[in-house]
Amino acid sequence: MWFTVKSERRIFLDTLKIAGRHSKMLCLRQVCLFALRHYQARTLSSDLLSSQISSCTHEDEVFSLVGRNKARLSEKHVGIALNMLWQLQKKRPLLLRTSDYIRNHSQFLTLCILAENKVEHMEDEAIVDTLYSILRLNVQDHDSLAEVLVTEAWKRLERLSLPALSKFALCLYKQRRHFSPVIGKVAHIVDMKLDSIQDIRVLSVLMISISDVISQSFRDRLLHKAEQLLEEKDEVHFNYAKRILQFLQNVKLRYHPLVEKCNKIFLKNASHLDIHSISFIFGLYEQLGFDSAEFRLVAKQLLSETIDDYYDPETFAKLFFALGPMAGSKVRERLLLTAVRMAEEFSSHQVLVVLKTMQKMKCRNSYLLKKMASVLHKHLDSYHVLQLVKLTQYLVALRCHNLELFAKLKMLLFGFLKSNVIPADTAAIIRVLAMLPSFQVEEIIISKAAAVLPQCRLHHLNGIAAALVKWNHYDQFHWQNNSELCVKLLQKLNDYGFQRLQKANNLNLLLEELTHANGEWFEEVLKKETMAVCQLLVDQITRANVLQLSSFLIKTNDRCPSLLDRIASVTVENIDKIHPFEIYFILFLFSALNYDPPANEGFFESCIQRLTSNLSFFETHHLVLLGHVLAVAGYFPPVLIKRIFNVSFLSKLDAQLEVLPDTLKQRVCLHLMKLNRAVCLECPEFHIPWFHERYCQRVFRNSSSRINPLRQHVHRMLTEILGGSNYARISVLTPYYYEIDFECILDENKKPLSYMAQRIPLDEVEGIHLRHDINNEGRKALPPGAQRIALEFLDSKAFSKNSRHLKGESAVKKRHLEMLGYQVVQIPHFEWNSMVLSTKGEQLEYLRRHLYGIQ
Repeated sequence: MWFTVKSERRIFLDTLKIAGRHSKMLCLRQVCLFALRHYQARTLSSDLLSSQISSCTHEDEVFSLVGRNKARLSEKHVGIALNMLWQLQKKRPLLLRTSDYIRNHSQFLTLCILAENKVEHMEDEAIVDTLYSILRLNVQDHDSLAEVLVTEAWKRLERLSLPALSKFALCLYKQRRHFSPVIGKVAHIVDMKLDSIQDIRVLSVLMISISDVISQSFRDRLLHKAEQLLEEKDEVHFNYAKRILQFLQNVKLRYHPLVEKCNKIFLKNASHLDIHSISFIFGLYEQLGFDSAEFRLVAKQLLSETIDDYYDPETFAKLFFALGPMAGSKVRERLLLTAVRMAEEFSSHQVLVVLKTMQKMKCRNSYLLKKMASVLHKHLDSYHVLQLVKLTQYLVALRCHNLELFAKLKMLLFGFLKSNVIPADTAAIIRVLAMLPSFQVEEIIISKAAAVLPQCRLHHLNGIAAALVKWNHYDQFHWQNNSELCVKLLQKLNDYGFQRLQKANNLNLLLEELTHANGEWFEEVLKKETMAVCQLLVDQITRANVLQLSSFLIKTNDRCPSLLDRIASVTVENIDKIHPFEIYFILFLFSALNYDPPANEGFFESCIQRLTSNLSFFETHHLVLLGHVLAVAGYFPPVLIKRIFNVSFLSKLDAQLEVLPDTLKQRVCLHLMKLNRAVCLECPEFHIPWFHERYCQRVFRNSSSRINPLRQHVHRMLTEILGGSNYARISVLTPYYYEIDFECILDENKKPLSYMAQRIPLDEVEGIHLRHDINNEGRKALPPGAQRIALEFLDSKAFSKNSRHLKGESAVKKRHLEMLGYQVVQIPHFEWNSMVLSTKGEQLEYLRRHLYGIQ
């Protein structure tokens, strides 16, 4: 019985448990169904709100939605709203954007607070997008939301996609976190994943963002990858090319092949370029030492067509910078008048841009200069030290005479000098102080210079030395015993220069320092030691630095066989890896110095083959310069000559000359004439006509008198030797317009012939004798057996430095004069000015021996 009752009791309890479970399940089911309905309703509501925010066409619509739905805003809504605010601003022109209005709106503050509170729940991409949006809306870098977003993105750095990583890196770059640990971490990730990057947009952003924290080898890998991606893509947006140029500027590298590729992208996208892009590109080209006449032509046309659209100070300053240096006279006048009218509205930066451009234009508009000088007074206190240095250079170059302005500049520069601890800045300040008119040197300058000398690089020492030499020369010191102090400081400066050279063991670093080292002090004190150090480091000459070394040797005019031979061998070994434009500069060195390396024929032939196979790399005016360089060396590649002396080529050249800087334009015109002359004389088989008669006449008519006291003195001695003034001519222009110092004619018995007796035809061009006695067949209008003698005095410019070896141009002139029928007598300056010829009698005997060929 008891068992029965117990069993029933258990059955009852089990039944209750089962019923309870069913009841709980029923309740749970009801709860789940309720939650599901609530979630679906919330999701539908959330999606609707996201859609509404994304559909807004005005910022106030976004703010209205935020205000009405504060309680419902998720981290997703906040991100979408902030991104939408930027997208709406982005669609507007720069001058019509309202970032201040947005940042000061109460609902924007609400969004920022919500974003800060919900940042941990945001998705990776959303964090980066939100940071990018608020920075584009000009939220301050140290804003709490910006700091929180950067910190959170840093935590998730490893898992960011490459596009998100590039966007985050760009945000850090805009915040000027150039050397922060997080940028270093980004660079490490890029280094690891570089091979997997296939998007040039992503790569270009990453390149400029990490440019300050990369090694040289990593830099080269990035450049190689950029070149590879540019070659693979048929269409590349011009903004990506701009970023690549910006990267080159950041790493201070002039890498011609990549700049050239970017230039082609700009030309292909020319119709999409606006004034902001064009001025930015010109600025980058200037920094990178690159110029493109084709881009100049396109830019000039685009800007000239829209010149009336630039009516605000910012865009006009950019227009003035881009168009001013290549504008025609009418457009130039319009630009100057507008600049005068707008001067009061220019910001401090825009004033600098206008003055810099005026210098490039060689503008001497006194009214505009006075206007800019008066405007400068209100901006001077806002400039940092290097801007003041540049400003001083511009004003001095423009010949500004505003003494009050210079006095204030001096005061500000002195203030910076006293507090400055950066050697490069101190050297720059001292250098420009020496440019100021009527400047009296104070002792603090000498003490500051002495303090920074041990830390100065060679070009900084060079700048300080130039200032000291100038002040000492004009006795501008303001205290007693000035000469003694100056001499002591200069001696210290010399010692530090020698020490720096003696410690040099890396040719690349040395060449970097030598780029801007020039002038009297470097020439007299350091050049010999510098050449000796370069020779010690000759084994470090490689494909990477051969151009830089060639440029340095061109500048120093030094004929150093060991360096030149090594340059030639490295060039031949790497001929297929060296850019054609770089080969032009290498050939320029050998051509100008008239130097033949050991395997001369092989060297020139290898270079010419590489060049003629890649003529498309050269712009029209560059081909003219290349043709002239080769002609001086005695080479006339038919493919190059026929390409240059072609009607369509010359027409294109005329168009490009219109936009080139004046100095370059004059150089190209002169070298085209010289090339035309060389081809006519040395390669008659090409049947190229001489078409520079009018050009030469114009050049000589516009030039100043060339009859100096030395020529007059020698002419009197020649008159004495030959027996009368009618036997010798001074300053004679030959056919093809070579000017020779003296000309005389000797008969077959070495007796002088009178010009008047023989009726040799001459024209007078402002005191210069011009011959017209050679007809098309080249027959000379001289008696049988007679010989024209050209007597040439060669100054130091005709020889390489510290050498008696004739340079290329002088050697070509001798060669051409001989082709014109002259016997050429060259009198080197080191012989004429030697102690051996210290008396008139010795000079007469010297001339007599050379004229009559007496050994």
